[in-house]
Amino acid sequence: MAIPVIDFSKLDGEKRAETLAKIHNGCEEWGFFQLVNHGIPVELLERVKKVCSECFKLEREEKFKDSDPIHLLNEIVDQGADKKLDNVDWEDVFVLHDDNQWPSQPPEFKETMKEYREELRKLGEKVMEVMDENLGLEKGYIMKAFSGEDGEPFFGTKVSHYPPCPQPELVKGLRAHTDAGGVILLFQDDQVGGLQILKDDQWIDVQPLANSIVINTGDQIEVLSNGRYKSVWHRVLVATEGNRRSIASFYNPSLKATIAPAKKTSEDDASLHSAYPEFIFGKYMEVYSKQKFMPKEPRFQAVKAM
Repeated sequence: MAIPVIDFSKLDGEKRAETLAKIHNGCEEWGFFQLVNHGIPVELLERVKKVCSECFKLEREEKFKDSDPIHLLNEIVDQGADKKLDNVDWEDVFVLHDDNQWPSQPPEFKETMKEYREELRKLGEKVMEVMDENLGLEKGYIMKAFSGEDGEPFFGTKVSHYPPCPQPELVKGLRAHTDAGGVILLFQDDQVGGLQILKDDQWIDVQPLANSIVINTGDQIEVLSNGRYKSVWHRVLVATEGNRRSIASFYNPSLKATIAPAKKTSEDDASLHSAYPEFIFGKYMEVYSKQKFMPKEPRFQAVKAM
């Protein structure tokens, strides 16, 4: 079983209806799909791989060797303790957004990642417009919902590396969770696997595919679509060899945005409409930050009670 791979360029031709249907199926049945021919130049993607790998080597690798996951793993191995690291991720991570400090090494990192983020932002907006169309919403509905009254959507990029782990059976690269936000666009390592999604109670691999962008839907798309597009549990496993690189961009609502099921998607079923409360995204994030690795349904109830 493999997650769908969709040729995004076919949206602009005679196979448009078929491609829309494939994306709808990817959202509705899987919550994850891979886009190829998405319009982002391969040359740019190659530069992104290069600068992120060099950044890890130059600025991050030594710090990771002195990090909590390393110390905690060494402790339980030294003690011969029969337990796993259940509350730690074997991950080196930093986030890029418009207003924070970015790494300075290598020198071309900032320029390359700025260019990449602009391309990913545009791709995210195109994907959301396809979701609008598939859900029967007016063009730009999701984008407008994410913007709120006077804000603009948040767009962040998380650069992660999962270094080789001497005891991969004792720790996860990233614990199982659903994503809090809207649309996630992942440029994953095409050599080192590890990403898995939960489908029909089975963990299945998201197969590495050169130059593809993996799309998945977060909790806010689940709410806006009235449960038609579910956010999906996923995790990252670590291995003893290979340093997995993962660059995930998050197109999320403004913290002030009010999120609720879209009226159009809730007309058919009033009971579904009541399953998701209306809430301010910032309030949801307060709950999520404490409950990220726990079942998502209580999060919706908790934010309803606030």
